[in-house]
Amino acid sequence: MAATKVFDTAEQVKPYVQRALRDEEVRAHLLNALGAARSAASQFSKKDSGYLGAASRVAVEPEILNNLRTATSELRSAVDRIQHPAAPKHHGGRNFFLLMTGIVLGALYNPVTGPETRKWVSDTLFGGGDDFTYQASDANGST
Repeated sequence: MAATKVFDTAEQVKPYVQRALRDEEVRAHLLNALGAARSAASQFSKKDSGYLGAASRVAVEPEILNNLRTATSELRSAVDRIQHPAAPKHHGGRNFFLLMTGIVLGALYNPVTGPETRKWVSDTLFGGGDDFTYQASDANGST
């Protein structure tokens, strides 16, 4: 019975641990918290043993308090990042633009309806004149 609880708990924790190992931002928060905690711990001496000595030392020295605050805020940031990962970016506008571009290019350059479609677009946008006809020049440069 106890073994099943352990396995169930391990299965529940597994995604969080994997996310913590793979996410660079979480790792940075954890390393910052560890560094701040080490810095705070290094400022305690052996004579400050016990809760009262440690509490009075924290109350007197603001550097220790700042390190502890940094460690707790970094741990909170890491936990928030693990529990609520960043949402993936959606590229709906870009995908729609690419789809429409593909449809337009397919309609304009397909071999069956392409020439008629291009003529219709040219007539609609620029009028029905033959202003855009190509005239080949002679080799001498005269037209």
